[in-house]
Amino acid sequence: MQSSDPTVIRSIAVTVDDLVSALEATERTTTNAVLRITPPFNGRMRARLHVAGGEGHYDASPQPIHIHPRTFVDGLSPYPEVDETAQTIEESGYSVEEHRAAHERAVDRWRQSIRDHLTDTVEIETDRGAHSVAVSYLG
Repeated sequence: MQSSDPTVIRSIAVTVDDLVSALEATERTTTNAVLRITPPFNGRMRARLHVAGGEGHYDASPQPIHIHPRTFVDGLSPYPEVDETAQTIEESGYSVEEHRAAHERAVDRWRQSIRDHLTDTVEIETDRGAHSVAVSYLG
């Protein structure tokens, strides 16, 4: 049954790839990437990668729900910075290529670690206050 009331949502499905992309975009850039739930609402919904504000003005009511990607993870380490990976390379053997490869490995490890920090539930904000929903991860 479809509803304009987001408190009917019991669970949401999120692809891990969408979550990783949203997390990386928010960590690396000023892009406001979110996971978006689009009305009408029902018991089981999908949350998809979305750039907040990218759709222009949303005229319909109710509004879509935007969930910050950090809401889906607990205890995730910070995104690796280029300067940090430079420190892991021996100074005597430093090269730009080695630094690039070391940074790529660090980013790959960070991306893979996301799966170890996924939460089972998230809270979404509604007009009635916070509403807890179960999360199923796809992929």
